[in-house]
Formats: sequence, structure tokens, C-alpha cells
Amino acid sequence: MRPCGYRRAVTEHVEQSRWIERSGRFGLATKGVAYLLVAIVALKVAVGGGGQTEDHQGALQTRADEPFGWVLIALVALGFGSYAVWRLVQAVFDRDREGDDPKGLAKRAGELGEGLLYAALAVGAIAILAGSGGGGSQEEDHVTAVVLDLPLGRWLVGFAGAAIIGAGVVNAYRAVSGSFRKELREEAMNGLARPWYIAFGVAGHFARAVVFALVGVFLVRAAWQYDPREAIGLDEALQKLAGEPYGAFLLGAVALGLAAYGLFCIVQARYRDV
Repeated sequence: MRPCGYRRAVTEHVEQSRWIERSGRFGLATKGVAYLLVAIVALKVAVGGGGQTEDHQGALQTRADEPFGWVLIALVALGFGSYAVWRLVQAVFDRDREGDDPKGLAKRAGELGEGLLYAALAVGAIAILAGSGGGGSQEEDHVTAVVLDLPLGRWLVGFAGAAIIGAGVVNAYRAVSGSFRKELREEAMNGLARPWYIAFGVAGHFARAVVFALVGVFLVRAAWQYDPREAIGLDEALQKLAGEPYGAFLLGAVALGLAAYGLFCIVQARYRDV
């Protein structure tokens, strides 16, 4: 067994690593671009009154056949992978010094979950490059069906849905309280950029709150009704909005919010403490 001093040295090395910082910044910028791609497609649906909304993978799949589209997809795959590495390091090595109390562990668990999610998105982007495409809503159905058939599967799906609803509540809180500003080196920004960053953060977190709430509610419903077809992803959550009364207005508002979140992430890539 290696001594505690060795583990402490490894932790300190990871905390001070410039490569981890660069991975985080590149990943944040890529995350922002991905949200902008999703928002652009949703805005086209809202303005045109037809078509299908898309999630991150669907937006990339749309661009797979464009000239040099593979370059964008390869960069996004690398960016998602970089973001995943940064989040996983945050969770495992406590790079942000959240601590081991319940609040700190909850924050680190969220970072771990986000790291695993973006690792899966990176794999999905690589699959598009390899020509295997994406599954969209059918993929959500399949994964949910597999989990539902596990022992305590309904509880697992229900817990996942509740956790996503919780993430929506957290995003709403961050929008209302402005707590997202704590992560930013605002002193490095000029006076004109700061108000825009705050506006992007508020609108973006509200939009994410709406989408997460929708996805979570339908996942809980899938567990309650034992029906994997009730599970939806980002693309179907946006499509649900489009089908509501004044759906074009609702979808357009959320799409603009997601675009704002994309710009928020891009600003973070430069000014956030990572």
C-alpha cells in the first residue's frame, strides 16, 4: 500500500495541472457550441412551425453530411472528452475543495454525474464519426426498458428522474440567486461584458431548469407507469414544448435561453476558475 504522502502528492499535482485547466476551458467552450447548435435547430422549428427538434447528438448528426462536418464532430468529441476529464478530476480529487461534508459530497456527486454524461456524449460523437449514427428517443426508450427490467429497476428510473428534476431546481435557484457568478473571475472582465454575462447566465439557467424538469417528470412517469416509452431526452422535451398552446412562442423562448447558456459557457471558458 502506498503511503498517504504519495496520494497527497498526486492530488496536489492534479490540482495544479495546467492540462486539467486547459481541458476544462476547452470543454466549456465545446459545451457552449453544442448548446448553440441545439438552440439554432429549435429556433428554426419555432419560427418555421414544423420539423423536429434535436439534442446534442442529433445536432451533430445533422452536420455529419455537410462539407468538413467531420472536423466539427471530431472537435466536439475531443471537447466533450476534455470536459468529462475535468469534471471527473473535480469529483475524485476535489479540485474545487468542496470538502467531505454532505454538501460537498453532493456537489462532487453532481460533478461525477456530469463527467460520466459528457463521456457518454463524447462516445456518441465518436460513433457518428464512425458512421453508426445516434438513437435519439429510441435510445432513451431502450436504456429505460433495460433499467426497468433490473431488480428495483422502477426505483432506479424513478430516482434518476427525481435527480434530474432536482438538477432543474438547482438551475432555477442559480438563475434567481445569481450564484453562478461565484465561479467567475469578474474582476478580469470589463464593465461592458459583465452585464451580458449575467444576463446569459440567468436566461440560460432558467431554460435548463425548464428542460430538466420536463425530462425528469417524464422519466418519473415512465417508472410509475412501467412504460419506457414515456422516457424522453432533450430533443423530445423541446418537442413537447412545441406541441403546447403557444408552443412556437414557448419553444422559441427556451431556445433563446439555451443559446444564452451556450454563450454563458463560452464566456466561462475564458473567465471561470477551473
